Amino acid sequence: MLTGEHSQTAQDFLSASDSEFAAGDILQGAEKLWGAAAHAVMAIAQQRGWRFGDHRALQAAANRLADELREPRLAEQFGLAQKFHANFYHDFMQDYEIERDRPAVHLFVNRVLSLPELPPVGC
Repeated sequence: MLTGEHSQTAQDFLSASDSEFAAGDILQGAEKLWGAAAHAVMAIAQQRGWRFGDHRALQAAANRLADELREPRLAEQFGLAQKFHANFYHDFMQDYEIERDRPAVHLFVNRVLSLPELPPVGC
């Protein structure tokens, strides 16, 4: 299981997102859900030595992980997280989309964070 600052931040944002949605703050819930997915990708990218310093690099890392694991749904789920990020700015998602897509982002974050740590180089 991945550990470290980004992993913990992803878990914290996932929990905060659920709280925000439960309180009815859709925009903050959406942004924190995106934050959880982004930090999960940062955790795996940092651990594997991949770039993750901007939005494009996060997308590339998520795609690379999906390819590596042969789990194309991971790329799709990260795309849904990006949709929540855009919703924070534009408030365009319908209630049914939020309810339909939130679980997929949760699955993405939990799947990424459940990956084993790679051994240090040279071991």
